[in-house]
Amino acid sequence: MQTDPFSDILKFTRAESLATGGFTAGGRWAIRFPAPEKIKFFAVVKGSCWIELDGEPEPIRFDTGDVGLLTAPRAFTLASAPGVPAVDAMALFSGSGNATAMVGDGQDFEHIGGHVLLDPTSGRLLRDVLPAWIHVPATTPQAASFRWLLGQLMDERAASLPGSQLASAQLAQLLFIQILRAHLNNSGPAPTGWLRALGEPRLAPALRLMHGDPGRAWHLEELAEACAMSRTTFASRFKTAAGVAPLTYLTEWRMRLAQRALREGNLPVATMAQSLGYTSESAFSNAFKRITGTSPKTYRITARAGS
Repeated sequence: MQTDPFSDILKFTRAESLATGGFTAGGRWAIRFPAPEKIKFFAVVKGSCWIELDGEPEPIRFDTGDVGLLTAPRAFTLASAPGVPAVDAMALFSGSGNATAMVGDGQDFEHIGGHVLLDPTSGRLLRDVLPAWIHVPATTPQAASFRWLLGQLMDERAASLPGSQLASAQLAQLLFIQILRAHLNNSGPAPTGWLRALGEPRLAPALRLMHGDPGRAWHLEELAEACAMSRTTFASRFKTAAGVAPLTYLTEWRMRLAQRALREGNLPVATMAQSLGYTSESAFSNAFKRITGTSPKTYRITARAGS
């Protein structure tokens, strides 16, 4: 089975999406939400609204089918129109007694929201490369997928069928992946880094090889050949996208795998070194310390103490 580096990284960061609630509204309304601790997503299922996001100079209009992803801890207001006095979201939802609420007659607008859980340590790999705010309009090429997913989510929430909790979580996970895909496809060149490299189709064969077998002693010639490029062209294009040379990327990915193994497992350092392609424990330890600033054994002790 062919390796998918993007799935690899989502699994590594333990990205898990949950649909947590929503509301309906009618007439003039506005709700003020506090800065989220987790990545937050929401979608407009019916009607339209404006979002006033801290740090953004102008309100942003959201229409039916639009989806937003907020990765930064910024407070925001959803409203029927800019400038409408807002009620506090926490008071509104606690007063409703559940995860949904109604503002006004609830006839004009419907919203569904949720959040994305990430591993506290490895999750930074994903969170740090995402922009503070992603808006995916319903007019994007991915709109059909969003409409289907949102429709299914609403059906699961309304029907309360057996397994609806798990089904909703799986649908929310698909929605998160589609948001990331839309961001890669429609936002223009991403900042230099692994996310931009994964968005480069010409580099995909080399990334699949490195993620598929990170312990192999890959040579630049092999990776360039897989991408049908010369060594020089491949190395230049990879560094422009990823910000590092191909073999440096491989080393950094190995060290991330090592960090997780050291935090969570009891594999001896020598065995781990061999599985990641190092001929000796000392060679692995030197590489690990160069990348992370500490030795594998010290990292393991500190990580265990911290958890």
